[in-house]
Amino acid sequence: MDNKTIYQVDAFTDEIFKGNPAGVMILDTLPYEEWMQNMAMEMNLSETAFVAPNANEGFDIRFFTPTVEIALCGHATLASAHMMYQLGVVSSEDTIHFNAKGGKLEITKDGGFIAMTFPQYRLSKAEIPTNFKTYLGFELIAFYKSDDNWVVAVAEKQSDIENCNPNFEALVSNGLGHLMVTSKGKAEDVDFVVRCFVPQAGINEDPVTGSAHCALTPLWANRLGKTQMISNQISKRGGVLHVALKDYKVQIKGKAVTVFKAELQV
Repeated sequence: MDNKTIYQVDAFTDEIFKGNPAGVMILDTLPYEEWMQNMAMEMNLSETAFVAPNANEGFDIRFFTPTVEIALCGHATLASAHMMYQLGVVSSEDTIHFNAKGGKLEITKDGGFIAMTFPQYRLSKAEIPTNFKTYLGFELIAFYKSDDNWVVAVAEKQSDIENCNPNFEALVSNGLGHLMVTSKGKAEDVDFVVRCFVPQAGINEDPVTGSAHCALTPLWANRLGKTQMISNQISKRGGVLHVALKDYKVQIKGKAVTVFKAELQV
């Protein structure tokens, strides 16, 4: 593997300049944390992933925003698997086993999609914050807390999600700096929509957030009475995710496209 090459991949899309861009480095061994954090800061993307083989016939994967390490990232996992299949690090018939801080992940090719098996997050209903409308601009119909420090705000209609204008400083100071806002989709071919605001991790709005669907999939499966759904993350770049509940896990399927590769000079 080429330890000097970094790739940029647009995930949850098959068009360049759409979806969510991630940096990917596939290495012989993982560098020390400070180097990975500095590299992620240099890339200045929502996440950069670092992958290296481990002793258990799988791969360790770690994710860094420009400011912090996070335990789990869906789009950077998709981007990493896309590059591994594309480069022949693994064959298209192989299952990739990733060991992440947020759990053990299984990745397979599924036709033109890459299918990722992620953990299912627990949800607990919580009291709606008193001043929520002043932070986002709409009234909630439900509010939940979830694993990985997520909080989930459910709106009555998609236009609430489209038009919300967050006060990011207020979100952080009121414990809402790791927030997903969601509603039922208005299009016939979309089950639910979502936007994700993560100013707590240095990302005001994440373009497409695979890991959020560890909570959104069981939430909407319960509300809609379905186990297979289509999510549209309606950020400026946007992205489509095919999600399903399977054996107490969440399956997330998407596509990805390589935008460029660069060679480090250090």
